[in-house]
Amino acid sequence: MSTALLRFAGLEAEFNAYVGAINYATMVTVDAENRPRTRVLIPVWENVEGVPLGWLATYRTPVKTAHIAANPHTNFSYWAPGNNSVAVDAVARWDNALPTKEHVWNLYRKTSPRGAGYHLGNFWKAPSDPQLHVLRLTPWRIQVIRGADLRSRIWRASAP
Repeated sequence: MSTALLRFAGLEAEFNAYVGAINYATMVTVDAENRPRTRVLIPVWENVEGVPLGWLATYRTPVKTAHIAANPHTNFSYWAPGNNSVAVDAVARWDNALPTKEHVWNLYRKTSPRGAGYHLGNFWKAPSDPQLHVLRLTPWRIQVIRGADLRSRIWRASAP
């Protein structure tokens, strides 16, 4: 049984704890024929005025670019032994403005939430590196499941 929550704050602490401990998420996109493609990546997340917002520092590969152009809906799935899990349904869009890249660089460096992230300097020279691309992830649904008893809580964005 799942409990619906009106405010992200109702599951934010558990979301942060699980995402920070797990770190790696499976990202799912679909191609033009609705076939899924997965890859394991590390997004970072923040709370902006009570609402979650995610960021993914990544390379702009042809497959990822084509999938997001055709269908910007994506899913990030976190899972750990013991069955603690998080599922994030989000809309992705490219945001490569330098101030955004600098902000995301800092979120990764400090880890956000704590434990989620890494130093982007391992792959890119600086926020201005032309090979560094950023996906803005706007969640519309987040589900957190506690493995000990399979308690499920779901937050949904309010309709615009």
